[in-house]
Amino acid sequence: MVNEAEKYKKDDEAQREKIQSKNSLESYCFNMKQTIEDEKLASKIGSDDKKKILDACEDALKWLDSNQMGEKEEYDHKLKEVEKICSPIITKLYQGAEGGMPGGMPGGMPGGMPGGGAGHENRSGPTIDEVD
Repeated sequence: MVNEAEKYKKDDEAQREKIQSKNSLESYCFNMKQTIEDEKLASKIGSDDKKKILDACEDALKWLDSNQMGEKEEYDHKLKEVEKICSPIITKLYQGAEGGMPGGMPGGMPGGMPGGGAGHENRSGPTIDEVD
């Protein structure tokens, strides 16, 4: 019975990691699409760059829909492919955007960089009021 529990524990952990990788890919794509459609940033990103990001995200989301039973490594690989396309564009965008920093600072990306903290957005830390 204990051996059986250990076997299922390993299977459960592998399944959890797979789902986490899948969710990271999906979240990154949706965050990128939301970022480039943001009114504050729409005028600062070129139409070619916007198209590259949208195409990469749409392709990844279509791939994800047709690969629901993929492996963790496949999801991780696809995320890296999308990041390779999007990251240089977003970095260039924020380097030229009023000197602001990602993470809600002036000129920065609301909520931080896409994928930078996937799964941790709802974690609340101490605020200044809570520190004695």
